[in-house]
Amino acid sequence: MHPRVDAAVRALREEARRTNERRLLVLAGSHDACLDALPDVFEAGDVADPVLVGHRDPGTASVERHEPRRADALLGTTRECVVVDGHEECRPNALGRAVGAVDGGGLLVLLAPPLDEWSRRRDRFDETLAAPPATVEDVSGRFRQRLVSLLRAHRGVAIVDVDSEVVEREGLTDPAPARPQASPTLPETHAFPRVAYEACRTADQIAALRAFERLRDPSTAVVLEADRGRGKSSAAGLAAGSLAAAGRDVLVTAPDRRGAGELFARAREVLDALGVLADRGDEVGEGNGELRAAEGGRVRFVPPLEASEFPDDPDVVLVDEAAGLPVSLLSSLLGRVPVGFATTVHGYEGAGRGFAVRFRERLAESDCEVVDVSMAEPIRYAGTDPVEPWAFRALLLDASPAVELLVADATPDSVEYARPTPDDLLADEHLLRELFGLLVLAHYRTEPDDLARLLDAPNLSARCLVHGGHVVSVALLAREGGFDADTCERIYREGRVQGNMLPDLMTGQLRDPDVGRPLGVRVVRIATHPSVQSSGLGTELLDSIHREFGDEVDWFGTSYGATPRLLDFWRANGYHSVHLSATRNATSGEHSVAMLRPAAPAPAPDHVTARHARWFRQRVGDVLGDTLSEVDADVVRGTLAAFDSPVVTDLSDREWRLIASAAFGPGQFDMHPGPFRRLALRTLTDPAFDLDPRQERLLVRRVLQFHDWESVADELDFYSKSGARRELGQTFAALVAGYGTKAARDERDRYG
Repeated sequence: MHPRVDAAVRALREEARRTNERRLLVLAGSHDACLDALPDVFEAGDVADPVLVGHRDPGTASVERHEPRRADALLGTTRECVVVDGHEECRPNALGRAVGAVDGGGLLVLLAPPLDEWSRRRDRFDETLAAPPATVEDVSGRFRQRLVSLLRAHRGVAIVDVDSEVVEREGLTDPAPARPQASPTLPETHAFPRVAYEACRTADQIAALRAFERLRDPSTAVVLEADRGRGKSSAAGLAAGSLAAAGRDVLVTAPDRRGAGELFARAREVLDALGVLADRGDEVGEGNGELRAAEGGRVRFVPPLEASEFPDDPDVVLVDEAAGLPVSLLSSLLGRVPVGFATTVHGYEGAGRGFAVRFRERLAESDCEVVDVSMAEPIRYAGTDPVEPWAFRALLLDASPAVELLVADATPDSVEYARPTPDDLLADEHLLRELFGLLVLAHYRTEPDDLARLLDAPNLSARCLVHGGHVVSVALLAREGGFDADTCERIYREGRVQGNMLPDLMTGQLRDPDVGRPLGVRVVRIATHPSVQSSGLGTELLDSIHREFGDEVDWFGTSYGATPRLLDFWRANGYHSVHLSATRNATSGEHSVAMLRPAAPAPAPDHVTARHARWFRQRVGDVLGDTLSEVDADVVRGTLAAFDSPVVTDLSDREWRLIASAAFGPGQFDMHPGPFRRLALRTLTDPAFDLDPRQERLLVRRVLQFHDWESVADELDFYSKSGARRELGQTFAALVAGYGTKAARDERDRYG
């Protein structure tokens, strides 16, 4: 490496160390030249144990390597140098995880093709964006175009052309000398052990640990919010160790087991320092991830869905990276035992603002005493670190919707329908940040990869409603289907098609060989500004989308984690259920529902929407008693209510007599459930029939899902099994009155 380049790397590293900040070094040029330069960079930068995220082995034995898709292995770790190889795959998520792992004084090294050419090249991540019938040549390079412009504009970024060995930017910021950081003052009184407070590195961390002391009290929820690098997971770990040392059983959960590594490391330190670490257990990510204390306390990791069942009756629950979990699952943790939530506000693990907006409503409705605490002072690097603002902007980690006051008076009559192109978004940073900020709110796991999809994927587009120049509602749309006959045959034979979620489902799982022929638009995500939700803007946006694409496509569709509120929204907008997944998402705990809406009114009987609605009606009774027997009763009610037409009953006279005798006489549902199931399905799919919600839940749980009487009575708050039986008889009586034939009425009249 040229002496000038060597000197530039050395100066960059020295300034990073002196300021306890991070620096970003870009090595641009041919792939071989970039990799060949790494040993010299490590030597000049005095780097030990570097990590590389990329596909090619750099040929240096001391380098730990991870594939870009496995960059989440860096979560919860701290490194002095992380190299991201962007030649074969520039994956935004991997870049975000790499940034978060670099410690103060460290280097983030980015290997890239010549920067002026990078946006025109196609790589492995681009291949994931090429949803058939599009090809990788149809993928644009806007994300990398924007990335390069920010690399050239931000402080603390050095750029070296490794082919010519020219330093284009030195990346030095020449900051003023930093003042020595004073040690935080320990509290005079505290409930947790002193060693836990001595491990705190900032006053913010001490305040967070003091707040976690409240987890010794029942009906308490502690909420800790911070940006990355503030030590929130460490504070939660110090609290977990302190609680376990006092004999408490602490259940820890997080979206990713490895991401909880820092929490367990700090808990282990406390138990070790106190001399009560009875069993060193397994590291998180291996075995059961459990620490045991001499007094019987323990700290154990349980995946989110399992944690919602409170296995082995824990004393305390701690949720790390809570924003990476859906609100419904977080809400299920409230009230039973004290619970602490630690979450990143601007992070790629989850949508911090979604947590702040939606989960706060559930907290306010709960009976918990809520303790709030936040952390602003960085621990891993100085507050003046220039790499953090670069990462926030490059990956839109801090993208936010419009300020509430600017959109609070928006109505369907005051908004304009906008069709921003990816070029429009690239050219208008304000529009991009508002639009992406709303998409973050729409989904609990919006990630940097989604930013690249928005800018580069050929089958994706955005539509929004604008009020006074500000985005108040947004939808991300995907064109799906439109395949020729040969492609449909190949997809049917292989069972998969990339980037076409609904055709993939209906071909691969539901075995429809022709479903890929019609062209459709899937609503991937939709969101309305929190200050104007429930004001008709979501419906207004969908209506505009339906009008725009109605003459171009055959169907509209959507798929999402089913909740009663969302099912009601989509049903009200003309979408009908065609599938409910048999398995729950391991993180969200929700079953996904797929819904379709015909683009034109009165579709033919064999139209894709009518065909799949009919097939779902035919099979739903069987799966509700089997693979869907544990789905929430209200989700089942909402799914059935969103059918395009009622299930046909077609009961014989004998079957009607059986039903009527169970309602009015000595007949028993349990002796022949089949007719009762068909009648229950008819009732729950008929919008004209009105039952009490508890009666509908009773039909779902006992008649359709075959839950035993004891569990049904307990879940639906009946005093006894006999009370549930009587209510079911009264429900059958209502169904006989509404649907019964002459045979049913004659049977009823036998009993006066």
